[in-house]
Amino acid sequence: MMVQHRSGIPNYIDHPNFWESPSQNSEEALAYAVDMHASFGPDEDYGYSNTNYLLLRELIKKVVGYSDHQYIKEEILTTLGLKNTFGSLSEVNIDNVMSGYYVGYEEDLKTEENGMLATAEDVGIFLRALNDGSLFDEGEQEIYSSIYVYEHTGLVVGYQSIAKYHKDIDTVVIQFLNTTNFDGHNWNLSEVFYSRIVNILRR
Repeated sequence: MMVQHRSGIPNYIDHPNFWESPSQNSEEALAYAVDMHASFGPDEDYGYSNTNYLLLRELIKKVVGYSDHQYIKEEILTTLGLKNTFGSLSEVNIDNVMSGYYVGYEEDLKTEENGMLATAEDVGIFLRALNDGSLFDEGEQEIYSSIYVYEHTGLVVGYQSIAKYHKDIDTVVIQFLNTTNFDGHNWNLSEVFYSRIVNILRR
């Protein structure tokens, strides 16, 4: 349910105090979520929540006994040769990170820890491997395919992305944007632009 965003766990960035005092780490983000009411009952609806991903990371750490970043590196990044995907801003030169902005908020948000960073090329390699099954051990793809579509549409404060594999043209198309607005206007426009790019490629 967390993977499918059907858990009902509230999105910590929707907490009324989030913008006054943005979370500096996972613990602070989860504290915001704990202070909120559930969005809906488990498996009763869909609601995107960054808190789901934070909790999944904590589960990985608890099960394997070491950091989720190390686990992802061993199981995915090294296997696929992804050398431009990183688990933290501490692993990169901040001058090479694209600036990120939120409408109405003046500060550059690129120094905020929001999860993993990757180039479009690495995202493309990863999505292709998920879709062709080359990343999975025998039987795994069927399990994951039953709960998840191998694509990514999402946003964090300052950034949003759409990344999908289009089987009919055997192409992964990725769009990164560095300005967000949670009222939905920017997201709708980005989907329009993305669809037009895919149509151009099809033609």
